[in-house]
Amino acid sequence: MTTHQSVLIVDFGSQVTQLIARRVRESGVYCEIHPYDKIEAILDSFAPAAVILSGGPASAHEDETPRALPRLFELGVPVLGICYGEMTMCAQLGGTVESGHTREFGRAEIEIRQTNDLLEGLGQIGDRETVWMSHGDKITAIPPGFDVLATSPGSPFAVIADPARRFYGVQFHPEVAHTPRGATLIRNFTHRIAGLSGDWTMAAFKDEAIARIRAQVGDARVICGLSGGVDSSVAAVLIHEAIGDQLTCVYVDTGLMRSGESEQVVSLFKNHYNIPLVHVDASADFLGALAGVSDPETKRKTIGRLFIEVFDREAAKVDGAQFLAQGTLYPDVVESVSARGGPSAVIKSHHNVGGLPDYMKLKLVEPLRELFKDEVRVLGVELGLHPDFVGRHPFPGPGLAIRIPGEITPEKVTVLQQADAIYLDEIRKAGLYDQIWQAFAVLLPVKTVGVMGDARTYENVLALRAVTSTDGMTADFFEFPWEVLGRTATRIINEVRGVNRVVYDVTSKPPGTIEWE
Repeated sequence: MTTHQSVLIVDFGSQVTQLIARRVRESGVYCEIHPYDKIEAILDSFAPAAVILSGGPASAHEDETPRALPRLFELGVPVLGICYGEMTMCAQLGGTVESGHTREFGRAEIEIRQTNDLLEGLGQIGDRETVWMSHGDKITAIPPGFDVLATSPGSPFAVIADPARRFYGVQFHPEVAHTPRGATLIRNFTHRIAGLSGDWTMAAFKDEAIARIRAQVGDARVICGLSGGVDSSVAAVLIHEAIGDQLTCVYVDTGLMRSGESEQVVSLFKNHYNIPLVHVDASADFLGALAGVSDPETKRKTIGRLFIEVFDREAAKVDGAQFLAQGTLYPDVVESVSARGGPSAVIKSHHNVGGLPDYMKLKLVEPLRELFKDEVRVLGVELGLHPDFVGRHPFPGPGLAIRIPGEITPEKVTVLQQADAIYLDEIRKAGLYDQIWQAFAVLLPVKTVGVMGDARTYENVLALRAVTSTDGMTADFFEFPWEVLGRTATRIINEVRGVNRVVYDVTSKPPGTIEWE
């Protein structure tokens, strides 16, 4: 357990609960998310310095809906309720929540009625502030001791406060980007109201993680499964700094990586970092097992199963190997035990966040499981990895398998590798790579008739996707300059046999969705 000043985030099932944690971490304060019905088990050991109650889909006026553990209001620490969190706080402390009133979804304005440390920097009395609402119920009476700090046309209690007990509630979502100064409000809560200093730094995390790894592993050997992505690579470098040559990395070439990726990984770890590396070319095994498989989740599970089999086989060759290291991140952990229905059946099939199969004799080392993606990148730079490497776009563990809807064949993989390489090359040439969160090509299971020169063709359609995001939870399509898309499409059609049409995907990624598939 961390020794930092910590905030407990109680998850009531909101799709954007993780964004609350991101905003808290951005203010330099450590926090963890735990489901509302698991708080009793961790409360004493966690000892939060402040508590945030998340939003959620339930109605606080109904019976048998989620409630905050009553002890949370007796700890003597500040509590902030967000949306449903505010409603259940009101319902539990003597207020009233009702349904059947005007709903508020989307952009709204609150009017500040009283100044308070929570609203410092958001304006003065009478000023209006843009926020993002998402609720169908309405607080009609606040508990004794609370005052109204701000209202909106649909929420007479848009911001409330009981300064004596340091209880606060907001009806909107300060964690989302659509509330422009929401991060300021959250920082006001952690620093001005809770009095936290913000002692969560990546340099401190690195030193603590190295100490934890040494204490956990002792003199045993560790096998790290390298996927070629940023997460597993940073985990490997961190573990190597902790235990040196007790670490052996296993890179499994599935045949589903981007063009040239395998060579880059081998060169980086074996030649630059001098980390013991086993390069396993299992492409024939993976492509063979995926032959005839069309269902995307079956693909993921097949790839995950083969990964485990390869690791188990390689572990048997390493004398004294007792641990398997993975680049599991905090969102993987949170989503696997979410308040939205318990352990997820589909999330991160290639990360064993629920534990390894019983037949494996390895214990897990997951040094990044407290971090979000952007924090991993900061840690990578702290460890000496080149910013260009840690700044690479996210690439899913199943690789190109989920970029080929339908059956996978070696020929399709080759076509997609070539097209994807051209796409990324043009993005870099245009100086756009760092403006994009994630860009990739998808080989659609569609063929079209076209004319190239004097010949008629019947070939594949390729989709290009690029999104902007700050956290990976929500995303919007990147507005490419037409000349860049034009050059990219022309090169793909001219240089990649098997593609005669290129389209650009302009859909957005709302909260809660995962891969394009």
